[in-house]
Amino acid sequence: MIAGPFLGRQSLLLNEPNAIRRVLVDNAGAYGRTPATLRILHPMIGDGLFLAEGEAWRFQRRTAAPAFAPKNLGLVATIAARRTAALLDRLAREGRRIVDLLALFQELALVVAGEALFSQSLEPHVRALRAHLDAYGTRFARPSPLDLALPQGWPTPAEFLRRRFGRSWFALLAEILAERRARGIETPPRDLFDALAGARDPETGRGFTEQELLDQFATFLIAGHETTALALFWSCYLLALAPDVQDAAAAEARAAELSPEAAPRAQLPLLRAVVQEALRLYPPAFTIVREAKEPDEVAGHRLAPGDLVVVAPWVLHRHERLWNEPDRFDPRRFLPGAPPVDRFAYLPFGVGPRVCIGAQFALVEASLVLAVLLARHRLELVGPARVLPVAVVTTHPDRRPAFRLGARP
Repeated sequence: MIAGPFLGRQSLLLNEPNAIRRVLVDNAGAYGRTPATLRILHPMIGDGLFLAEGEAWRFQRRTAAPAFAPKNLGLVATIAARRTAALLDRLAREGRRIVDLLALFQELALVVAGEALFSQSLEPHVRALRAHLDAYGTRFARPSPLDLALPQGWPTPAEFLRRRFGRSWFALLAEILAERRARGIETPPRDLFDALAGARDPETGRGFTEQELLDQFATFLIAGHETTALALFWSCYLLALAPDVQDAAAAEARAAELSPEAAPRAQLPLLRAVVQEALRLYPPAFTIVREAKEPDEVAGHRLAPGDLVVVAPWVLHRHERLWNEPDRFDPRRFLPGAPPVDRFAYLPFGVGPRVCIGAQFALVEASLVLAVLLARHRLELVGPARVLPVAVVTTHPDRRPAFRLGARP
């Protein structure tokens, strides 16, 4: 643990599993989002599940949970396999062998999320959606000193610009949501949108307003594709640097004889382990930051309201006391029969009551996309191999390396 001052407050960086459990599970109610987190994310996701608190969060979580139940993972696998095959067919028709995989994965994951969660084709909107997200990430996603220093409720200059940008973003989402709403709402729900649109609070009878539905749409659309696309990118980057592991993963994919119909039954332990190991080395959420709302004691340190607690998966997942050869890419750590990983030493999806609701959705999707890709192609980096992580909102590469899609014999 590292303790130090931060803008007049105490800040703790926790790498001790029991201390992490104290903050994120045992006493999670004593901590909340920081003003900087709200300033950066609220203009793009509103009061959706990721930022909601208290009873509003509990109602949203209960409503959304059935859409992510294990029984629905087969649908995700089918859509991921079918959409990946279609993407690779398109690249073959165009004769494209050298590609920007991150851009392709962002496009693919958006389409899969739209179809699986909202029964909606987002293909006509992919370019506009990605243009907004890329622009926001470039211009507004990093906190300014005032974002960090000022208490909640004190607007910063950057906040006005973010809000203005957010109005354009939500106007785009409203157009897409109107298309989906025009197709009606079914009971029982066929997808996440039906579940949200038809939900009623059992105590008040209140449902979601139109803006609240937009907030949920934005939250699940962004969270449902951006982190998956990054997990796929870093998986491919690591496999390109480890050809032996890549060949073994490709052999597993080919043996599964994947098709959209067979995808839900596919057993892909190595490919899943590759994704899990990529999430360890390059966790999409590189930090989890909480602000104390009441006094607490963590690992012998007394915290006052306003003090900060930081759990950094980027640091935690590479800690020498918690991992053997932590900087080495070794998917065997996550294969069946491997020594169990401490639940509070591996947090790619968070932990506790706020753990990512779509964790299994993401793992199934990423494993299937990777399997279909590797069954057809050998991945090779074009140009310099060094790619460094950059902390924006998520763990992005500092540049977009080109990959060559070679033919597999």
